[in-house]
Amino acid sequence: MVKLTEVEDEHFSQEKPQPSKHNVLLASDDEEEDDYTDTESEISNEDDVELDGESLSDRLAALKDIIPPSARRSFNNTVSNVTSFTKSGLSFSGKALWVISTSAFLLGVPWALAYAEEEQYIQMEREQGMIKGANEMLTPGTAPTEEQKASQPSL
Repeated sequence: MVKLTEVEDEHFSQEKPQPSKHNVLLASDDEEEDDYTDTESEISNEDDVELDGESLSDRLAALKDIIPPSARRSFNNTVSNVTSFTKSGLSFSGKALWVISTSAFLLGVPWALAYAEEEQYIQMEREQGMIKGANEMLTPGTAPTEEQKASQPSL
């Protein structure tokens, strides 16, 4: 835990401020305007501070007291609301992705297979038509085939 100790300035501990003319401590006289600089005072050494006994969590816990409780409460509420919104959004998007992908597999795969089969049939008909046209061009004077006879009306 962090311990606070009050360090008094040497100047103030040796000389107590005396009230001036009218019992006012902060009255400014022309004589008292000299700035006081304490060049002999010692800056606290790092040896005085005991950091070995503190962990990072102890230091962070001590920082908690800097923020007022109302600000901590509002920050906590904001973080919990954002966390809740994020969780619900991710949950909804995961469920929606599952529904869309499942529907695509159940409806899309059979449709794609049927479409590919239909394209094969169309391609086969084109090939047969091309073969038939090539045969007619190679043998122009031949007798009509049985299929052609059946399709011609009789007189």
